[in-house]
Amino acid sequence: MEKGNCPVDTFINFVKGKRKATIILHLKQGTKRYKELVQLLPDISDRMLSKNLKELEEAGLISRKAYPVIPPKVEYSLTELGDEIQPILKSMFKGGRLFEKKMEE
Repeated sequence: MEKGNCPVDTFINFVKGKRKATIILHLKQGTKRYKELVQLLPDISDRMLSKNLKELEEAGLISRKAYPVIPPKVEYSLTELGDEIQPILKSMFKGGRLFEKKMEE
């Protein structure tokens, strides 16, 4: 490992952001339309959701498919890379639950 270059930091830089990891976990359940993601993530603004989806797509973690219909139809799904990081995100989810329990005590 080079000085100042940690793979953990690289990973976190790709999934950090308001609800990016949650978006990936929801897409693990299957392809979702934008409106479905809005309903699953009511505490995030449209602007922030759109920004996170674009960044996840640019990182190669999700794919976006737009259909040429009116009204517009867009679907999001995981890429192979997005699917590969699922075990890590699930472990982070479990770790978060452990910290929540500890804070409740």
